[in-house]
Amino acid sequence: MKWLSVHDLKPEDLLRLEFDTVFDQQAALEGQLEPFLQALEEYADEWMPDVVNGKRRREYSRAAVWKSLEERRDENSTGLGLYRTQWPALDMSLSLWFPPLPPNLGIFINVKPLTFFAQAERCHRFVEMVRAWASCHPVMHAVAHSSDDMILADSPSFGRDKKTRRRDGFDKVYEVFWLNVFGPKLVETVGRERMLSTPAHRVEELPNGSVLLVTWPTVADFASKEARLAQARAHAHLRPDLDFDTLLRTLHERSTRLAPVEPRFDPDMAPLLSQVVDRAASHERQGRIAELNAWHPPEPEEWRPAGSALPADVEDQERAREHYSTLAEHLVALLHSEVPSVFEAKPESLTDADFYFWREEFPTSRLREAIDEHAVPAIGAYLGEVLVRNLGGRWIPRQKLEEAQVLVGNRVWLPFVRARHYMRSRQALLDYSLIHLYRVAERHRG
Repeated sequence: MKWLSVHDLKPEDLLRLEFDTVFDQQAALEGQLEPFLQALEEYADEWMPDVVNGKRRREYSRAAVWKSLEERRDENSTGLGLYRTQWPALDMSLSLWFPPLPPNLGIFINVKPLTFFAQAERCHRFVEMVRAWASCHPVMHAVAHSSDDMILADSPSFGRDKKTRRRDGFDKVYEVFWLNVFGPKLVETVGRERMLSTPAHRVEELPNGSVLLVTWPTVADFASKEARLAQARAHAHLRPDLDFDTLLRTLHERSTRLAPVEPRFDPDMAPLLSQVVDRAASHERQGRIAELNAWHPPEPEEWRPAGSALPADVEDQERAREHYSTLAEHLVALLHSEVPSVFEAKPESLTDADFYFWREEFPTSRLREAIDEHAVPAIGAYLGEVLVRNLGGRWIPRQKLEEAQVLVGNRVWLPFVRARHYMRSRQALLDYSLIHLYRVAERHRG
């Protein structure tokens, strides 16, 4: 039973819920968890989990939950994962800690994409579920919001080091997100009257002394000017020591960082850069697109005019060309499982190889000696073979590999020199990409 992972979908924002509470270690565990499952089943609807994953995967049912918790239990803890087999993707975990650790129940939910929660009714049902959970046990802390925005806000550290964060916990209102449940202790710290008078879409005192606060009807448009204004007003009300204009400006800056940017990549590099962007975390994606829109690869320097070509200086030119072909086969052997297109020796093969080396951070993740002795000759030979096979190029062999040339039109290209430059660093894989040299050679072959 394979579930749909949030990591299988394209990079985009998701709704994250973090919910921490305590439970009564003396009471039956099933009795305490029943209200959580009841609320989940009542309100989740289209994002309801259908897979329970403990030591094995099971179709969702109450019995499957109890069995999985029992199987995973050790002296101090137990837990399970809840997932979906269809869109929207769900990654949900339920974790329990037992004495001698503080008895704690943690629930984490990621639903992807965030745009799934563009409807007010769907958001309302989500809030009702959290309200039901928070009414069962007083929370230590609970928030639901855009995952990307939470990361930009540095939640849950908010600029604190780990030691300080663990010591102080949520001792003050560091941020107000879309949905918040403030525990009784924090409510008293802020002041119950002040907390209940917060300007927000919904403010409700729960029976156990916690306070539920929702800033805006829908979470998917959290970055809109209106939603940010509501967020800043609530935060400034709860923290009168903070400046409202500064809070609002910070929120708008985060919105700007997350605003969609249209890709306008260098045409030679667009297929490669699209893959590079897809590897970026979604909260970094738009900034990465903007950065790569402004970037253009330097013009290749690994060439000479055909009239300045060095003559072949080997006795057996055909044998030298066979040697280059053999070196190129070494690259095919290295990459064939990860980059199947390498067998074809097409321009697209170069793009795929570029992306593989970039993804693997090859220049820094492998031994430099192995790169210089094996990878650089194989890459240079493969690049030369692609020029020969696709652009009608011709090898001009030389005793020194770095002097070997491929004649294409009115230029000779130095593929082994390009390979050496290419393997200097991860950034060099883009600056000296194989596909860019090929495209430039293609334009000059006439």
